[in-house]
Amino acid sequence: MAASAGRINKLFGTDGGLMLSLYSTFPDNFDPQTMPLMVTIDALEVPLWCDRFERRGIAGATASFADFDTERRAQELIGLEFRVDDPADEQDDEFYLEDLIGFEAVAEEAGSETKHAGIVTDFYDSEMNPLFEVETGGHQVLIPAAEEFIAHIDFEERRIHFVLPEGLLNLE
Repeated sequence: MAASAGRINKLFGTDGGLMLSLYSTFPDNFDPQTMPLMVTIDALEVPLWCDRFERRGIAGATASFADFDTERRAQELIGLEFRVDDPADEQDDEFYLEDLIGFEAVAEEAGSETKHAGIVTDFYDSEMNPLFEVETGGHQVLIPAAEEFIAHIDFEERRIHFVLPEGLLNLE
């Protein structure tokens, strides 16, 4: 969660406008068309989309928000701190299984203490049975690309750890 970027101070005008104090953490690249101000109301994260946003010096701004368009409704926001979640800061957690080609692989069979080291050399994308090809011990092994067999993926170290059913590594 982003740090507090400012505070809603008081009413401004009669149409639901508000005065904001902007903290030093308020992003310079704030775009009111694509980035809402996030506040917490009754333990819920609520996005405030700006109908109007105007900077007033370095540490101030005036704003009005879509769903708080009357003085009475805007009054509910006074005193709340807000955050700005910059979409550029969010990491994309999505990846494709073929992205794991070239990763170091460590495979162990359930019930065995032996760990086999290798490299993911290919990925076969089949709807029925997607498979990783792993080179270990001088031969190729096909490992089902199933969530239950992947114990851990370390993207920084480029390593994947498999825990497999007994006998899978010895299939010819």
